[in-house]
Amino acid sequence: MSASPVLVFPGQGAQAVGMGKDLADRYAEVRALFARADEVLGFPLTKIVFEGPEEALVDTAVQQPALVLVSLAALKALELKSGRPVTAAAAAGLSLGEYSALAAVGALPFDEALKLVRRRGELMKEASARTPSSMAVILKLDEAAVRAACEQAARETNQIVSPCNFNGGGQIVIGGQLEALQRAGELCKEAKGRAMPLKVAGAFHTALMQPAADGLKAALDAAPIRRAQAPVYANALARPVQEPDEIRAALQKQLTSPVLWEQSVLAMGAAGLTTFLELGAGKTVGNMIRKIAPDAQVANLGTAAELDAYPT
Repeated sequence: MSASPVLVFPGQGAQAVGMGKDLADRYAEVRALFARADEVLGFPLTKIVFEGPEEALVDTAVQQPALVLVSLAALKALELKSGRPVTAAAAAGLSLGEYSALAAVGALPFDEALKLVRRRGELMKEASARTPSSMAVILKLDEAAVRAACEQAARETNQIVSPCNFNGGGQIVIGGQLEALQRAGELCKEAKGRAMPLKVAGAFHTALMQPAADGLKAALDAAPIRRAQAPVYANALARPVQEPDEIRAALQKQLTSPVLWEQSVLAMGAAGLTTFLELGAGKTVGNMIRKIAPDAQVANLGTAAELDAYPT
């Protein structure tokens, strides 16, 4: 793996009770990050991450800071092992992971990243409670067919439904109000696709998250966001951002816009970026990259065993 990979980070759904514990057990500096997170957020996040219960960890307002914390803990562990800061050619993260990416390249201080995603999780939870909604995975259909199904379902039901994640590998996620979502799934099946409901609390990355985006704006405006030390490929744009104002705008837009992950990976490939290191819980993002760009070099680092195997 080259000296300067693209650092990539997971989003919601990657969490598991016990994540990051082996890295904290190994390094005092990593344990200090967990302790600092508890102090900044004012509740025992570390205990929930290490011990559960799982139903506490899946709460979106807990899960979001937990995943960012574990991603940045993995980055810290790599720096401690190698004895030097990690140099990134670029960075990107899936949805929530964009905050980890920004923190990794110096655009967001650690404390601020945690506070922002805690607030983001609270706002998304509130928006989801306001309007019953959910998401579904669509397989075996292209973007045009999925968009057409969503548009027809929205017209027929007078409700909101739209694509919200382009994950690559023929997988598109749609989200919306329940009746419209069900109808869009039926239309996708009629078009010879597959539709599988997801167990999620709301339709993230759709217009239903506008109240959350409005609420997040004040927090983003107040946050001490700095120029990123490396380009960060924004989910909502599928292109790199570096300046504070464009970072703020991209993070706000992200809540109501589809996650353009496949498009972002292809854009990175077009820019000659083909070496990736996934930092944090699970292997979801790395596996997505492998499907989108089969020739890419991808490594995962979220456990002590993976850290030992990673060449530095």
